[in-house]
Amino acid sequence: MTLKEKFAEKILVPLANQGFYINWDKVENCEKIADEFAIEFADWIRVCKLKGRPYNFDNIKELLEIYKDEKDL
Repeated sequence: MTLKEKFAEKILVPLANQGFYINWDKVENCEKIADEFAIEFADWIRVCKLKGRPYNFDNIKELLEIYKDEKDL
């Protein structure tokens, strides 16, 4: 399943008595935000390794929490 498809599942807009439709503009915006976040996170990990920070680089979830704390996200 693509990232767009995963977001599409979450961004369903209800139609009166007609079910739902997907707002593809919102999906594409979410995908761009997710891509930017992933790139920034990967770059942060790269810089941490270069600086020799004492993080457990095998625990990605822990690194993500540290990153979010440092960036106030």
